[in-house]
Amino acid sequence: MEKMNCIVVDDENMGRKLLEENVRQIPFLNLVASCKNAFEAMEQLQTNAIDLIFLDIQMPGMLGTQFIQTLAKKPLVIFVTAYENYAVESYQLDAVDYLMKPASLERFSLAANKAYQVFNQQRPVSTATVMQEPLEDFFFVNVEYSLVRISIPQISHIEGLKDYVKIYLDGERRPVLTKSTMKSLESKVLPHGFMRVHKSFIVNMRKIESIKQQRIKIGTFDIPVSDSHAAELMEKLNFTRPS
Repeated sequence: MEKMNCIVVDDENMGRKLLEENVRQIPFLNLVASCKNAFEAMEQLQTNAIDLIFLDIQMPGMLGTQFIQTLAKKPLVIFVTAYENYAVESYQLDAVDYLMKPASLERFSLAANKAYQVFNQQRPVSTATVMQEPLEDFFFVNVEYSLVRISIPQISHIEGLKDYVKIYLDGERRPVLTKSTMKSLESKVLPHGFMRVHKSFIVNMRKIESIKQQRIKIGTFDIPVSDSHAAELMEKLNFTRPS
């Protein structure tokens, strides 16, 4: 089991000690440092490879939310705070979880396990490992304060909105709505037989029922194909237009 290097950041001594003790109870966590403020945490990030931060929000000098926004390369973050009013902002910052003080060990463990799942998804894989193991056929997305597992073969298509994407799944009446980008999801699904057919649409090639006048039919959905993607789509379908 590969461990995650983590730090805890809390200006209150009691809160910091509780976080340290909880971290020591989780077998896949390795506590690298315990910090009193964002500036000590910044120093640790500059000198150590940190995978996860357990981060208080209301701290003197710099809020935890402000600290995360200063980082060019962000570790995974679990906010631990006594205040409820930062929950929405924390998920806009792609936090793995949001714990209210005092968090029980059970609740802390649940958050840590979420982080470990994301950590294993993001971890670089060697060429040898890729040859030996099949591609993961799922990924997780943030949906209303929870990480939701998405089965890639179940996806029919993905629609991009301004700041969100809709993931349409077979057998589900409503799409999964998550704050993400088309580029991020494209990298996850393209190796599984998906294709970007429009700036706003990615489709599962196996789900295509028909194509007419650059419109793809999948179930009850009518999906546009842009001029820039039409030739590539026909090529991938092994279809040549009659001359």
